[in-house]
Amino acid sequence: MPAAMSEAEVEEMCLDLLVELGYERVYGPDISEGGIAPERNYSEVVLVDRLRQALRRINRSVPDDAIDDAVKKVLRVESQNLVENNQSFHRLVTEGVGVQYKRADGSVKDDVVWLFDYANVGNNEFLAVNQFTVKEERYNRRPDIVLFVNGLPLVVVELKNPSDEKADLTGAYQQFETYKQQIPSIFRYNEILVVSDGTYAKA
Repeated sequence: MPAAMSEAEVEEMCLDLLVELGYERVYGPDISEGGIAPERNYSEVVLVDRLRQALRRINRSVPDDAIDDAVKKVLRVESQNLVENNQSFHRLVTEGVGVQYKRADGSVKDDVVWLFDYANVGNNEFLAVNQFTVKEERYNRRPDIVLFVNGLPLVVVELKNPSDEKADLTGAYQQFETYKQQIPSIFRYNEILVVSDGTYAKA
C-alpha cells in the first residue's frame, strides 16, 4: 500500500469493499436534516422509517399496530448505563421483541417481532453510511463509517491515516472511548466496533 495514502482514500477503499459485499453506500449528510433526502435529525441514530419497513417485511403475519409497538421498544432507553442499554438491545437482537395484539375474534395473541431475517439474509437492508454526524447534548461527533442493518446502527468503523505514524489503532480505539462518553446513544445498538488504518484492522 502506498505510504502516501490518505485517510479519505482509506475510507473510499473501505466503502468500495462494502459495496462489493452487498451494502448500499449512503452519504451521511444526504440523509440527515438539511440533506437532499433527509430521514433523520442529527440527534437520531436509528433510521426509523427503514426499521419499520423492514419489520413489516420480515414479520408479515404481525399487524401494523404491533410492529409500531416493537419499534417503540427498540427505541426506548431504560437505563443511564451504556452497558446495560447495549445488553438490553442485544437481547432484542437474539430473542426478538415481545408484542401482544388482538385477533379478529377478540382474543389476545402473544407474538415475537424479529429485527432481522436470519433465514433469508437478502430480505434485510444493508447500508454503509459515511460521515454520519451525531449531535448529543453539547457534542457533535462524526464516526467515519456506520453500518446499518434494517435501519439499526450495528457496526461503527473508525479509520486512521496510515501515513501518520501517530495515528495508530490505539488512537482509533481511544476515539471510540471518547464517542462512548459524548454520543452514547449510538452505542446502545452497537454490536461490533472496527478500527483500521487501511493496512491493519481490529474488531
